[in-house]
This record gives sequence, structure tokens and C-alpha cells, in this order.
Amino acid sequence: MYRKELLKGSTETLLLTVLAVEPMYGYQLVREMERRSGGYFRFKEGTLYPALHRLERDGLLDGRWEVALSGQRRRYYFVTAKGDGALKGLLEEWKSFSRAANLILQPGPS
Repeated sequence: MYRKELLKGSTETLLLTVLAVEPMYGYQLVREMERRSGGYFRFKEGTLYPALHRLERDGLLDGRWEVALSGQRRRYYFVTAKGDGALKGLLEEWKSFSRAANLILQPGPS
């Protein structure tokens, strides 16, 4: 299991990455994150919805209520053009961070 501090720094990047592929509603998003991470990430409502609302408030996501075939209303989250641009920057930042961390965590011969 991961420490909560590790997730805090990457929650928005992870959510935007998954939602850039396909708009989803909350529970669907939780299941997809768990599936794609091999069960490593199990988002709870207290983590997921504040992050989604923050991304929506910042204009990176758009949330829309839609009625499912079952008649149930669900709020689907879509990545906006601004969110797409932000995601590109976040992914570049993540790649740089990962490269630098790996240089320290997996040192070569001295």
C-alpha cells in the first residue's frame, strides 16, 4: 500500500490521464483506476470527489449529468481543452521527476 502523501501529488495527473481516454462517472472511474493499476489504487470518495471538483473548478474538467439506460442520473466528467493542455505539462513533469528519482533509486556503478 502507498502512503497518502505519494498519492496527493499525483491524483490530478492520474485522473486526467484516465478521463482523457473516456469520460466516466465517479464509481466507473474508481473501478478503472483500480483495474489499470492492478488493484494498487483504490480511491475512496473522500479522495476522488474533492479532486474531481477541484479539477472542474479549475476548468480542467467539465462535469455533466446524464441519464443512463437504467434511468439513473450520473455525473460524467470530461477533460476540457484546458485540461488536455494541462495534462501534457503534468506528464512531462512526471517523466522528468521519474527519470531523476530513478537515477537516485537505481544508482549505477560509482
